[in-house]
Amino acid sequence: MGAGSDVASIKTTARKDGGDYVISGSKMWITNGTQSDWACVLANTSEGEPHENKSLIVVPLNAKGVDLSRKLDKLGMRASDTAQIFFDEVRVPQRHLIGKEGMGFTYQMLQFQEERLFGAANVLDGLFNLIDETIAYTRERKAFGMSVLDNQSVHFRLAELRTEVECLKALTYQATEEYVAGRDATMLASMAKLKAGRVAREVTDACLQYWGGQGFMWETNVARAYRDTRLVSIGGGADEIMLGIICKLLGTLPTRKPKADKTAAA
Repeated sequence: MGAGSDVASIKTTARKDGGDYVISGSKMWITNGTQSDWACVLANTSEGEPHENKSLIVVPLNAKGVDLSRKLDKLGMRASDTAQIFFDEVRVPQRHLIGKEGMGFTYQMLQFQEERLFGAANVLDGLFNLIDETIAYTRERKAFGMSVLDNQSVHFRLAELRTEVECLKALTYQATEEYVAGRDATMLASMAKLKAGRVAREVTDACLQYWGGQGFMWETNVARAYRDTRLVSIGGGADEIMLGIICKLLGTLPTRKPKADKTAAA
């Protein structure tokens, strides 16, 4: 818990004891955590380097020592529960290891590409539908003797938003084609994930504005979209992580320099 996008800094441990792993620690932001039968837990299985000491282990969530007591109260995505999970000396057989011991960080990074592609693809139809709903609503909504849609600032803006979503769709499809073909899609997947979060915020905010007071009501689709899509820029790696990955692959990420010795400088 507490590592967030910094996967290398996770603290949960799994030590060997006989034929078991004994797992201790906690996990935050676990999707469907309160209703799942098992979880794939990334834990430190050795004292080695942070990118080489982690393993993925399947843990039954009804095992002794697993505490699922906290369901998180979220701003959006409320149709999917999210939990905080504690592991107190939880024993699982070593055969529950996924792949090879010490390869967990690598496996997790590979899985992130699928998650990020899904994050981008998952918003497309919702954004298209939201724009269509907003067009229909603003066509019927009257203000100052004309429909809201007849204002050039409105129909031009909706055209811009539709164009942005179409561009996101093309990028997402291109990244997916690369991934399916077995080529490295890391940069395109990161770009698609980054763009999806930002376009989703832009579209939902603009559309909500055109719905006026009705858009601020809890029960409207545009209000729900405004809340739910905000997660796209956080889950599966924050926007800043995506930018870091893209810069690294472009060769523009600065090399970290050791901090200067202030005593020596004095």
